[in-house]
Amino acid sequence: MIYSILNYLDRKGLIGRASAHCDIPCGIYDPGPALIAAVSVVRLMDIAHDGASEDPVALANLRARCTLRKEEEAEKVKQEIRVIWGDYFKAPLLEAHPNVHGLVHAIMQKASACKQDVHREDGVALVELVNEFAEIFWKTKSVETVRKTCPYPPQLKLVYPVLAD
Repeated sequence: MIYSILNYLDRKGLIGRASAHCDIPCGIYDPGPALIAAVSVVRLMDIAHDGASEDPVALANLRARCTLRKEEEAEKVKQEIRVIWGDYFKAPLLEAHPNVHGLVHAIMQKASACKQDVHREDGVALVELVNEFAEIFWKTKSVETVRKTCPYPPQLKLVYPVLAD
């Protein structure tokens, strides 16, 4: 509806065209939110599988809530990665890292698999793919990275930037 109104106003010459460079202020990109979302996918799968309730209604409710949140977190992974890939990775970075297109595609597919089912191995694979993306991202900024076990369940290894003081 909004698009139709704007299109009409544009055709009538009542508004001008607008363009933008980035979704967020230039230079402020970080794969951290995508990593947290990917780890959340695994954690929600674990909670849904481990739901130890004698009450079948409570268990069904828990699993429904976990499924909804898991799907939201998997979609968040896709959105975060799409923005960095689409807005940050320009021609020189793509030439230096030609595998990033395939990696982003793999992330999109694995996140979709996580939305479709509750196979923990898909969630762990999603975390690994996002880790690989994070390593490439930080490399483009000349920032070293380290893989450390995150301090919260499911305690998977995540890529963290090694930041200077």
